[in-house]
Amino acid sequence: MHRASASRWAHVAERLPAHLEELSGPETGTVELPLHLAWSGLRRFEVSDEKLLVGLYRIVLTSGLRDDLTGYLNAELLVWHWPRLRIAVGKLVRTCWERRFPELVATGATGGRIPV
Repeated sequence: MHRASASRWAHVAERLPAHLEELSGPETGTVELPLHLAWSGLRRFEVSDEKLLVGLYRIVLTSGLRDDLTGYLNAELLVWHWPRLRIAVGKLVRTCWERRFPELVATGATGGRIPV
C-alpha cells in the first residue's frame, strides 16, 4: 500500500463503533446530510429509495466521523445492503469494516441475508 493511501485511511478504523448495534440511524424517512459530509451535490436522501440509500451510506462510510456513522447509519440496513456497499466504498474502507464486523463478510457472501 502506498504511504499516502495508508495515511489517508489510517483514521478509518479509529472512528468505527465497537458494535454494529451502535448504528442507530433512521430506518425510514428523509436524511439531510450536513455540509461537512455533502459539500456539493445531493444532500437529501430518501431512505426507502435503495439507490439514494446506497449513495447516502457511501458518503457516510467514507467521510463520516464516529458520530456521523452512529447517527446516519442503521445497523440492519447496513447489513442488508452491504453486498452493494462493499463495492461502492472501495477496498480500504471495506477492509476496515469487514475486519471489525465479520458478520458483514457473511452477509456479503449471501447477498444481504444473514446465513442461518
